[in-house]
Amino acid sequence: MKINHIELNCRRNTSFGGELGADPVFIFFRTPVIYMENGQEMYTSDSSAVLLTSGYKSTFRPLKGKSVRYDLVSFRTSAADRQYIASMNLPLDRPVELKDDFVVSGALRSMRSQSMHRGRHFSEFMELSMRIIFIAISEAAESLPASPEEKIPRYAELKKLRTAIYDDPVNTWSIEEVCDDMQISRTYFHRLYFEAFGVTCRQDVIESRLLKAADLLKNTEKSVTEIAEACGYDSESYFMRQFKKHKECTPSEFRRRINSGEIS
Repeated sequence: MKINHIELNCRRNTSFGGELGADPVFIFFRTPVIYMENGQEMYTSDSSAVLLTSGYKSTFRPLKGKSVRYDLVSFRTSAADRQYIASMNLPLDRPVELKDDFVVSGALRSMRSQSMHRGRHFSEFMELSMRIIFIAISEAAESLPASPEEKIPRYAELKKLRTAIYDDPVNTWSIEEVCDDMQISRTYFHRLYFEAFGVTCRQDVIESRLLKAADLLKNTEKSVTEIAEACGYDSESYFMRQFKKHKECTPSEFRRRINSGEIS
């Protein structure tokens, strides 16, 4: 196993991951992150670790208003290394939450220190350290808590609702009607929804509409007024305020950046 480079105590305020290159990458997240799994937005609640396979394309992003703090190791593997990793049944491309990150963080610090002077047993030290990390991640994965389906009441209904929101963002999505259909109180509904997805139902409704708006700005010539109406907004000014708050630019500026290639 050849270590390309080690980075400790990194900080990012934006999404990242897809640009990490062709070699496998190990990331120790010191703070919570949001990521996609099987088309579903997921988030970690504390420190976690992930082994990214070569050519990883998806991204991780910080919770709103936060930054991501992390350590990173990029490395190359031999056939024997890949066989060892496979034997550990490590989850790939998916963060594993760590109840105790002492072993992982300590191993990374030792690797960084060793890389500064590269002693006679540098390569062996690095490989053994990575194997210690893999063992810690494997054990953490085996003791993962119950899945959302197992621990959150009405999870299947909530997931179906969330999918429907993103499929039909123009819908008014009355919380009263949703709660009547589920026969639960508004307070209980809001608590379950946030526990399941880490955001409120209203935040998902807003995000679904702004995703639709961004798509229309990118792929049509519709005016901002037409797009506001198409996304369920009665007020163009309110739409523009929400868009700027969540996308950090006006709809017109967003379209200009798309057309100029600043964002894709």
